Amino acid sequence: MEETVFDKIVRGEIPAHIIYEDDATVAFLDMTPVHKGHTLVVPKARCRNILDCPSETVGRVYQTAQKVAQHMKQALGADGVNVHGNNEPAAGQEVFYFHVHVIPRYENAQPFQKPTHEVYADGEMKAFAEKLSMK
Repeated sequence: MEETVFDKIVRGEIPAHIIYEDDATVAFLDMTPVHKGHTLVVPKARCRNILDCPSETVGRVYQTAQKVAQHMKQALGADGVNVHGNNEPAAGQEVFYFHVHVIPRYENAQPFQKPTHEVYADGEMKAFAEKLSMK
């Protein structure tokens, strides 16, 4: 895998505003935030994204994301918090090092843009359920 800026941040080779760190994860402010306080949570054990990370690593990243989100809401007086990840280019991933965004949200400031929703044609939902069934 090609080295990323996150590799360098985790190794301490470039400066970052780290707000939390433990033995498995690092959380630092995003350089191009959606809202001030926008934080990225990454594992110290590198993987490309949620699709190829060990489940233990994914769990640790989301545990840290929860801690950051809880603290962020209280510390910044946020009305809500987005927690999400983009996995692969089609989903908007730009840095190919697994990371989760934790973004403070406020009722009266740049409202969250709800995604558009598609409608299933007759019988199409059943077909998708069959394709996706993990039974």
